[in-house]
Amino acid sequence: MLNEDRKAEESGATTLFLVRHGETVDNARQIMQGQTQGCLNERGREQAEQVARRLADEPIDAIVASDLRRAIQTAEIIAAPHGLPVRTTPLLRERDWGSFTGRFIPDLKGEVWPDDIESEQALLQRSADFLQQITTTYPGKRVVAVGHGILNKALLAVYAGCTMREVQRMMNAEVRILTTTAERTAASASAAMAATAAAASAMTASETATAATASSKTSAGSAAVAATTTASAE
Repeated sequence: MLNEDRKAEESGATTLFLVRHGETVDNARQIMQGQTQGCLNERGREQAEQVARRLADEPIDAIVASDLRRAIQTAEIIAAPHGLPVRTTPLLRERDWGSFTGRFIPDLKGEVWPDDIESEQALLQRSADFLQQITTTYPGKRVVAVGHGILNKALLAVYAGCTMREVQRMMNAEVRILTTTAERTAASASAAMAATAAAASAMTASETATAATASSKTSAGSAAVAATTTASAE
């Protein structure tokens, strides 16, 4: 691990300890938090303490967090053993869930998504902007970043150059370690954007084909009914 760290530092790569905030009151209640502040519950604070103990002996140069309270609370607990300040950024905020914000999540199943939800492309762009900012500000450094479930999923998609659907969502207080540079981020972000656009296009084409098939079947069914009715009348 030390040799890998030295190689990363020498290459100017940034090592990012990506963390999801601890469990919140609304996580436990299955409420869609989105960009509301949120607050850690007792379990969430314990989870953050576990991460703090895990990272206590790691050399850390900076700690950043979403500017939402639940992420700041988690970051402050992790930062305590290092005596580092927590810097915040709106780039790490959770996805804006628009009209779904504050709703009971199980009730949303099957509902049509409203137009005011932040798009995947916008979320990926925000994630790419964050990674670019971190890699240019902290080249060769080790940074802890505390974000959110869907936002972190977007970050991981940008890092891997894939769609968000291909990334496993992080659990509360889970930590994943990424090593990247500004140049690598630019390339992988472009790949993620392209893959997402292609997937959206394929889905639209599939939906159009399905609708056309359904319409054709309905027309054929109506014709058959008409024919049967005519035959009966005769």
